[in-house]
Amino acid sequence: MSASWLFSTPCSKLNHHLRRRSHRLIFSPPFSFSGTGKQMVTTSSASSSSNRGAFTTLEERVTFEKEIKKSKFIAIAGHIPDEGSAQSFLSEVRDPRATHNCWAYKVGEQYRTNDDGEPSGTAGKPIHSAIASSGLDRIMVVVIRHFGGIKLGTGGLVRAYGGVAAECLRNAPTCLIKSKVPMGLEVPFELLGVLYHQLQSFQAEDIKQDYDTGKDGVTMVTFKADFDRVQGLEEAIKANCSRDIVFYKR
Repeated sequence: MSASWLFSTPCSKLNHHLRRRSHRLIFSPPFSFSGTGKQMVTTSSASSSSNRGAFTTLEERVTFEKEIKKSKFIAIAGHIPDEGSAQSFLSEVRDPRATHNCWAYKVGEQYRTNDDGEPSGTAGKPIHSAIASSGLDRIMVVVIRHFGGIKLGTGGLVRAYGGVAAECLRNAPTCLIKSKVPMGLEVPFELLGVLYHQLQSFQAEDIKQDYDTGKDGVTMVTFKADFDRVQGLEEAIKANCSRDIVFYKR
């Protein structure tokens, strides 16, 4: 992390604004899924953290279906913004008539898998491996199995669940999402026009002003910028407005 990401403690009012308006990606703590009791869930030991940066995820929900030795496997994959959304996704796509609804998801460094009654490690883990190999983030894959009467064995199940999940993700439409960094600064009234020009040039979002700064002729401006444009935006503002401007980031 470069020195430009470091910030000094802002005044109490600005700190209040940044807390209130910041848009951070936060991973919720582990939670339980309601179910039939057949579920076996494994959780990553990695610590939860906000992930500032860019990541690639699914642009839309996708489905892939394949028959393997008379069993029908249906993989459904989609974007989930956080761990809390996994339960809703599962509720929407699971088939209560199916023999198994196995799944896995990945949100940053956090992941969970579920074998839903299949032998331990033969369904959820292969699905997660397919997600990890795809390079996608913040996605969930549910693989539904309708048993066809022929047992596949441990190796066959691993290949079936992992293979169907991988095929589902292989040609799925994706999109790049850039994390936003909440920022703020105090600027004299006469420099507002120049400041706004720079903010627009760097495509800053959620721009707000507050004139109640306790300083004559000074307003506080808060906004959000793409993580990879922060340094360039700071340099442009200082070059065109004032080298003395102090930026606050969270």
